[in-house]
Amino acid sequence: MGCIKATQTPIEGLYVIEPTIHKDDLGYFIETYNLKDMAEAGLKATFVQDNQTMSIKGVLRGLHIQNKYPQEKLIRVIKGTVFDVAVDMRKNSLTYGQWFGIELSNENKKQFYISKGFAHGYYVTSDIAELCYKVTDFWHTNDEIGIPWNDPTLAISWPIPKGTQPIMAEKDKHYSNLGRLFL
Repeated sequence: MGCIKATQTPIEGLYVIEPTIHKDDLGYFIETYNLKDMAEAGLKATFVQDNQTMSIKGVLRGLHIQNKYPQEKLIRVIKGTVFDVAVDMRKNSLTYGQWFGIELSNENKKQFYISKGFAHGYYVTSDIAELCYKVTDFWHTNDEIGIPWNDPTLAISWPIPKGTQPIMAEKDKHYSNLGRLFL
């Protein structure tokens, strides 16, 4: 039996990864990535880079996707809590334009596996959140496109408190709605 359980979400290509937590009186141990377990689950990505990011409460990053150099991602939170979202941008997919969101935290230890062809973003719900994520291709500045977090055709249920606006990078404020994007 492997140490990592992969469960497909209602959208093909998105998986929730749950590692086995080995606890003792001293603390715990988990395998956050195991090539064999992932391959047995049908997830055979070749990751080329690991990234770490930190954001404060109320920050919303995304929704980003690379067009010519798509990336698969494996995302986990090492401190705090985020609401992590992927949007299906695969034109021939039966779930094109649909989204899936999940709470990731250092407490629940869940990870989110996102296949190529999905836009990705997250909203920080804790005071601070630190994320680590693996990617299958490098970041190409001129290839990144995105869709607005509040695109009306998506109607994503972000856990943003009423009467507040998310804190965002300037570039994330000016994306076109999904209906105007063509991958």
